[in-house]
Amino acid sequence: MKIWDVIIIGAGASGLIAAGRAAELGAKVLLLEKNKQVGIKLLMSGGGRCNFTNYSSTNIFAQALGENGKWLLSALSNFGSQDVINFFESKGIKTKVEDNNRVFPVSNKAQDILKTLLAYNQEYGVQIKTEIRVKDLVSNNNKIEKVILTDGGEFRAKQYIIATGGSSYPHSGSSGDAYSWLKSLGHTLVKPRPSLSQIYIKNHPLILEGLSLDLVSLQIMQDNKKIASESGSIIFTARGISGPTAINLSRYISLLSNKKLKLKIDFLPAIKNEELDLKIREFVSQYPRHNLKNILTGLVPKRLLEYLLADIGLDDDLRGDEFTRSQRLNLVEVLKNYSFDIGGVGDFNEAMVTGGGLNLKEVNGKTMHSKLISNLYLAGECLDLDGPTGGYNLQIAWSTGFVAGESAATKLD
Repeated sequence: MKIWDVIIIGAGASGLIAAGRAAELGAKVLLLEKNKQVGIKLLMSGGGRCNFTNYSSTNIFAQALGENGKWLLSALSNFGSQDVINFFESKGIKTKVEDNNRVFPVSNKAQDILKTLLAYNQEYGVQIKTEIRVKDLVSNNNKIEKVILTDGGEFRAKQYIIATGGSSYPHSGSSGDAYSWLKSLGHTLVKPRPSLSQIYIKNHPLILEGLSLDLVSLQIMQDNKKIASESGSIIFTARGISGPTAINLSRYISLLSNKKLKLKIDFLPAIKNEELDLKIREFVSQYPRHNLKNILTGLVPKRLLEYLLADIGLDDDLRGDEFTRSQRLNLVEVLKNYSFDIGGVGDFNEAMVTGGGLNLKEVNGKTMHSKLISNLYLAGECLDLDGPTGGYNLQIAWSTGFVAGESAATKLD
């Protein structure tokens, strides 16, 4: 039986960059993918436009990942966002930076990124096998001996890289396959959880479904203590709130899923309470005989205004000259400090990425080498490492995959 230098399980972003890098350094590489097509989740990135990294400094990038961000610093120094941009541009991909430092191909086509990765693998002789399902990894004396397939077949290598992803978007192939393998090898997991999904709210106001707001400020509250906050755009859905701002906050909610949490919304974060009160008074003084819903529609969308007025017990046909000071201050309060009870977040079928995964204490952050298995490396979403929207999670894949591939190939010497 042929013994490969490196076998990589999972042909997503991290697996493809790992395979290409290992082969570039001279390793004979076999890349296994259970789907018929490679890079399915990569093609979904950025709504198909492929927000493939975030152009931030290494330290700022790591800070955005939270407590585990420091663990990634070495890999980011080895193959950070500028390195990723340089890599794709050297292969003919023109790139652009959009708001919040998000980086896209100028073509706005994720397919171009995938084609580049496939060409990179082909250039250095990586053999890619699709529709291959791995059943288990057989080990002996803390060393993997072979990969066992569900059809009874097997492959052997000197070094192995697991890059199978997490549990999010299982229809794309990320269905948590690696977790049972890792446990059988002696590794421990931080409980996987959905990350980057919509926020469900209790007693959801269906009247607001489909309403988009360009700039709001959101806070996650627990026992009157702020857990996290974000500002930006949101959209009300059939069950809650989505959009980049809400999705980023969902990372914190999933960590506190059994706690009583509230979502506080400032619908007009650009204006202070006193200024808002003055603006409402000016509107009312100009049109005293008009209805509130018509007087104040310049502040927020009419649907939202009608909902908030009803919520505080005001008839939207109430005239300006009937609007009392206490009612006005009450309206200011709900516009600046409205609160929903949180009912959870979307499950793995909705979540963009997986939080939790392989305990980072069991992986060398400089090499992606398992501290328990002598010939195993880890990369991508199977690790307990996730970030906000905006190219962070693909950069995690590139950095960990590149380093894993480089380390596995170097270990052969």
